[in-house]
Amino acid sequence: MSKASTLFQLCHTPSTTSLLGTSKFPRGLYMLRGWKVYPTLYFCKSVQTTTYEVVSASYVPTAQTKEEKEIKDKSSAKLDTVGAFQKLPMVMPSVDILYSALKKAKRVSPTQGIANIAKRERNRGAKQLDALMKELAVPLRTYLEDFPKKKYLHPYERSLVELTLGDGNYEEVLGRVNALRKNVVSVGKEHASLCAKSLTKREAEERLSEGMKKIEEIFSCEGKAVDALLHIAKTLRAMPVVDLETPTLCLVGAPNVGKSSLVRILSTGKPEVCNYPFTTRGILMGHIVFNYQNFQVTDTPGLLKRCDEDRNNLEKLTLAVLSHLPTAILYVHDLSGECGTSPSDQFVIYKEIKERFADHLWLDVVSKCDLLHKSPVVFVTDNDNPDHVELARYRKLGPDGAIHVSVKSEAGLSELKVRVHELLTSQMAKISSQESNQENLVIT
Repeated sequence: MSKASTLFQLCHTPSTTSLLGTSKFPRGLYMLRGWKVYPTLYFCKSVQTTTYEVVSASYVPTAQTKEEKEIKDKSSAKLDTVGAFQKLPMVMPSVDILYSALKKAKRVSPTQGIANIAKRERNRGAKQLDALMKELAVPLRTYLEDFPKKKYLHPYERSLVELTLGDGNYEEVLGRVNALRKNVVSVGKEHASLCAKSLTKREAEERLSEGMKKIEEIFSCEGKAVDALLHIAKTLRAMPVVDLETPTLCLVGAPNVGKSSLVRILSTGKPEVCNYPFTTRGILMGHIVFNYQNFQVTDTPGLLKRCDEDRNNLEKLTLAVLSHLPTAILYVHDLSGECGTSPSDQFVIYKEIKERFADHLWLDVVSKCDLLHKSPVVFVTDNDNPDHVELARYRKLGPDGAIHVSVKSEAGLSELKVRVHELLTSQMAKISSQESNQENLVIT
């Protein structure tokens, strides 16, 4: 019998008849303790396909190869969680890495017991070059291992990487860091080998000096990749943390309609509030506490009337939040004419977003109601079609069921807070229901 055998070969599997005896159960099934019915075919299949090694009359599972383990780890990578940015390693500036490596390498002494001066010097030189190479290459390798591959990120975080850093910049910087690591290792090994082959003390010293200078020159020249990685780590680590299990209220609307002012009123978030478009230049998070329950509020950049291909990265951030996070939407309208986007354009944007994200819970708010006039504001660029009844009604009152509020006069704010609480409570129930459905699918 070979060293690697199967359980099916090592022991005789009882037949179905002997397992069942005179049982009335159908053919092909057998009984185990607990009165559970198991198919014999599947039992035999699992026995036959499990391979073990025979070691001192015991059976131990065969060890996984490195490639199999990597494939298994990659296949089990979870895409349904966020928080990868908060786990990024602390990247040291390239100057600090180089200074520390040089300092440690120069402290390396030759192996004790070498009497010959030339041998001792070439031993010292080879060891110092090897130490310098490792002190530079090991941190770079650690960074490459700890920075996640973009394809394993949650779709929301993947969108943040692309829109914040630029498409392809993340992978390009990691590639440059890896190229620097390979270059340092290659040059370090080459010069350490040359130093170890020196015939005289002077030759060993010269090759040590030459190798040190070459490695330092390479790292100083290409170390900008490490500094770029440091900038990426700082940028991504500063991104707002989103809890997928906590209900989130997302404020959406055209630029300068008053979203940030409402975030300040509703939550702990303190976004910048200015009277010009695109004041919000990123995703800003705040928190609400209702009856000891925590909720999240996010302020998003404004949306303009244009197709997705023409949108800037700020607008794409807003769409990424709505697409990849379980949010309830608080859509803000400004019919006063102060935001710079005409009511008819806001109406078009609103209809598009409403249709695209129809599965989200929704609440409409008309801001700056203290500035509304008896007659609706009409811009020169407005589509002034008297037959468009819905647009005419929108210009005057906004969408059906919208709450009219004013941060300045505090009108409607109490009603808004009550409705927001109801909306987030419904969102919490929706998240719980989705989690239950997923658990049921896993069980079945």
